[in-house]
Amino acid sequence: MNRYMLVFTVSLVALFFITGCPSSEQTAPPVQTEAPEILPSPPQPPLDQDEAEPNQADLPPPEPNVSELQTEKPPAFESDSDEPNYAEPVGSETAPTELETTPAKPETPQAECESASSLHDKCARIFRTYVDEKGNVDYATLSRRKLELIALLSQFEDLNPAAYGSWSTEDKIAFWINTYNLHLLKIIIDNYPIRSSRVLRLFWPPNSIRHIKGLWDQHKFIVMDEQFTLKEIEQRFFLAEFDDPRIFSAISYASVSSPPLRNEPYYGDMLSEQLDDQVSKYLSSQHGFKIDKDNGKIYLSVLFKWHAQQFVNKFGTDKKFKDQDPAVRAVLNFITYYIPEQDVAYLETANYSIGYLKYYWTLNE
Repeated sequence: MNRYMLVFTVSLVALFFITGCPSSEQTAPPVQTEAPEILPSPPQPPLDQDEAEPNQADLPPPEPNVSELQTEKPPAFESDSDEPNYAEPVGSETAPTELETTPAKPETPQAECESASSLHDKCARIFRTYVDEKGNVDYATLSRRKLELIALLSQFEDLNPAAYGSWSTEDKIAFWINTYNLHLLKIIIDNYPIRSSRVLRLFWPPNSIRHIKGLWDQHKFIVMDEQFTLKEIEQRFFLAEFDDPRIFSAISYASVSSPPLRNEPYYGDMLSEQLDDQVSKYLSSQHGFKIDKDNGKIYLSVLFKWHAQQFVNKFGTDKKFKDQDPAVRAVLNFITYYIPEQDVAYLETANYSIGYLKYYWTLNE
């Protein structure tokens, strides 16, 4: 019996070491617990509409993080450059504005403060040096020194229109007369000496300005950053804007039959005196006006025929020269202010016919 108990005990000890000691969780029987009874919560009073908790479905989408959006460039300003973005932040009440990528062109101080008299003074040397008292021009010398004329005309090109707009009407008229005459000189020396074909010499002499093609309407130049031709200046300013027919005695056509070119520039404060002097000189010349009492004939420059209508507004009359048409009456009335009294009496009372002097296009050199 003892031997069997010893074997049993040894076997039990061996089994214990092999399987380990059983835990209490493995041996403890499961404990059954009952779930507590859930009682219904007491009813809550209804919330006001302002205090009601919104439905998640009705909520607006969450606002983006402003600080994150500020680091991104809006589509209008996307660029590969490293320039900073000056657009307004997202969410600001002020809409973003476009950046000014092109700065305004600064006005030159000289253009801002240029006065009419100072610009006219700069023209004096050209007229005084290359034009004589009779209005003849030394084109040969001027063509060799054309850079002087080009430098002067560049100041007409760069003149600030705002400065021009502040001038008096007289200064503006003086400006355009000087502009016209100087650019005509420039066109002549650009084509000097004048070249002519054998065919055209049958109609005009070799040194006639009629050989310069497009003299009035094809040679372009810039004044106050705008393109002009001589014809455009005449039509736009002398015919349309400034109602003073005396201007046509001041502009030169670079020919011997045109009014003489003055050897000084025109000035606003001297304009009326200068224009009256020009008319008197032209009418006293053989190219402007002539009375042939023996044959009962009055001869006028063809310029008066070309511009006759321009005299009607200021010098039109129904009281004198009644046997002439209105435009010619206006021209004759205009002339009476500049010729001797005995010639005025003849124009107003004598019987005569009107003729026009032959116009010579020979260069005034």
